Amino acid sequence: MKKFTKVMALAMSAAMLACVPVSAAETITFGTNAEFPPFEFIAAEGVIDTFDGIDMAIAKQIAEENDMEAKIENMEFDSLLVALQNGQIDAVIAGMTVTEERKEAVDFSTPYYTATQVMIVKEDSDIAKAEDMADKRICVIQGYTGETCVNELGYDYEAFKKGTEAIMELVNGKCDVVVIDSATAQQYVSDNEGLKIVEDPEAFASEEYAIAVQKDNTELLDKINTAIEKMLEDGTISELAATYAEADGEAE
Repeated sequence: MKKFTKVMALAMSAAMLACVPVSAAETITFGTNAEFPPFEFIAAEGVIDTFDGIDMAIAKQIAEENDMEAKIENMEFDSLLVALQNGQIDAVIAGMTVTEERKEAVDFSTPYYTATQVMIVKEDSDIAKAEDMADKRICVIQGYTGETCVNELGYDYEAFKKGTEAIMELVNGKCDVVVIDSATAQQYVSDNEGLKIVEDPEAFASEEYAIAVQKDNTELLDKINTAIEKMLEDGTISELAATYAEADGEAE
């Protein structure tokens, strides 16, 4: 009788454990702003639920490398670091540029991508370099590096929360130029006829994307860095960038 009771108790315990949801320790929650193709965007079928893009594939791989499950919280870009500091999310992956100012508030992973700022204009535009924007109507995305660059140039601009909103302003003739990251610019130009990209390396320096975690969260940072360094070494990130660029080309 005692043996039977013990067996039943073990069986019930196992059943109860099977019903317990994935614990916080087994889940890594990434914050993102899914308005930044090809790095993060909404799709009918994404790599993590409906979230797709280079960053989302990287996030999934990081989780899998650490026997964890990746979860995505989508929010406005300017809210991401606040949410991170408040403990609402574990990490931020959102095409986020490493800056000295941000490094004061969070710790960054090993950079996984290098990008530059470019200008998107209509094909008949006379803008050939950054200084040509001086008397033009400029659009940027709030909180992105493009806003910082235009602000440092001393030009007036209008900021939007979504890249698609800024691009529609350009397409509809309500602005003359959109300043944004190079990879995302390529996506928008592919999706909208009559637009082109203008580069000015002298005005816009290169920038590095990395994943942000809370200050002194060395355990999580080490896990993320180990996964990123492996993906950089074996070419996974380069393959992801090429895959999403190819997918965009096929969609034209």
